[in-house]
Amino acid sequence: MPEIPVVPALWRFPAHPASVGRARHALADWLPKDVPDALRANLTLLTSELVTNAVRYGAGAAEDRVELVVWPADGHYWLAVSDPGDGRPVMRRPPDAGQESGRGLLLVDALAAAWGVRARPYRGKSVVAGLALP
Repeated sequence: MPEIPVVPALWRFPAHPASVGRARHALADWLPKDVPDALRANLTLLTSELVTNAVRYGAGAAEDRVELVVWPADGHYWLAVSDPGDGRPVMRRPPDAGQESGRGLLLVDALAAAWGVRARPYRGKSVVAGLALP
């Protein structure tokens, strides 16, 4: 008989800046207690960056939602953050030291073992990133 895979965790949040903190807390509460501190911190940072981008650039209306899905598979923890927007994230060159934004995808690229953008079947996209388990 095949082994039943882990069911991914799923949360939906309003496309509002306050949802970034809620997403971080949801992830932190869901992660097993034995996840190493460094992995926990990096997953939290990725969640924060991806949800921030989804809220800021992917949602267009007050009633829009962003979605966070997390699951362990193939030696990684995977995060997928989805929004209804058509635009695709673009990694910019590093911002000047005084700029307060523009580092999100640079952080994702530096931390993730793999990441990419996938179109959703009906509307929007998902940004998926994986962090290797130690």
